[in-house]
This record gives sequence, C-alpha cells and structure tokens, in this order.
Amino acid sequence: MTETLFYHLERRALDDVLPGLLEKTLQRGWRAIVRTESAERAEAIDNLLWTYNDQTFLPHAQAGDGDPARQPVLITVEEGNPNKAQILFVVGGAQPPAWDGHAARVLARIVLMFDGRDPEAVQTARSAWKDAKDAGHDVTYWKEMPGGKWEKQG
Repeated sequence: MTETLFYHLERRALDDVLPGLLEKTLQRGWRAIVRTESAERAEAIDNLLWTYNDQTFLPHAQAGDGDPARQPVLITVEEGNPNKAQILFVVGGAQPPAWDGHAARVLARIVLMFDGRDPEAVQTARSAWKDAKDAGHDVTYWKEMPGGKWEKQG
C-alpha cells in the first residue's frame, strides 16, 4: 500500500515547510503533485516556490502552464496525476484521493499537511487518518519538535 504521512504543522506554517519537502522529493528523483483547495492557494504556492530561496531553483509549474507531463512539481486543484508523480502533497483544505481507489494506490507516498492550530483541519486529518488506515495504507504521523526537526510519533 501507499506510504501515507500526516504532517502536523504547529510551529511553522506550510510556506516554511513545503519547499524543503519538495526539494527532498526531487533529490530522490521523484516527481510531485501539490494539490490545493483553491486557485488562490495554488497561485500563492507558485509564487512561494519562485521566491523562497535566492540560491536555488525548484522547477515547478501550475496546472495549465505548459505541458504538465514535463513538470517535476505540478501545483493543481484538480485530481489526477498528469506528471506521473510518485508523491502527492495534499495541502490546505484539499481532499486526498479515495483511499481505497486506484489513484491512491499507484503513488509511492501521500503527504497530508494540516494546520494544527485549526480545529477543523485537525478533525479532517483525524478522519483522513482513519480512512487511510482502514484502506490498508502504511500511515505515519509526524510532529515538529521545538528545534524544527520532524519526528515520527508512536
């Protein structure tokens, strides 16, 4: 089954964490999809990835900008996997694919990132955790420690 990681954002915001995780994804030779809940958030993430670090370039595009199959990181609100990504980042209020469906099973990893300061996001993540586990996925929970390092819990 698909390795499914839940990242509980409490200390840093999504904008502070996502670029580093995407860099690690590309270092592994994987492609990624970042699924957002809105075109506005997709635009904000696109802008973030252009500006977060003056020293590096993280190749990416939004869905609709050129050929999606050529993009190592594709930002979208749509379902599907047009760039044949191995990893899906689910951010904001976006919904993961059906846990028992083909779209979830063909990915190497699904990363669901949620804001621990938002009670509704926490509840949604808990439901997604249960659904992913019930569907047989290898589910892990990651929490940020005071020094900024991510630690697998329980």
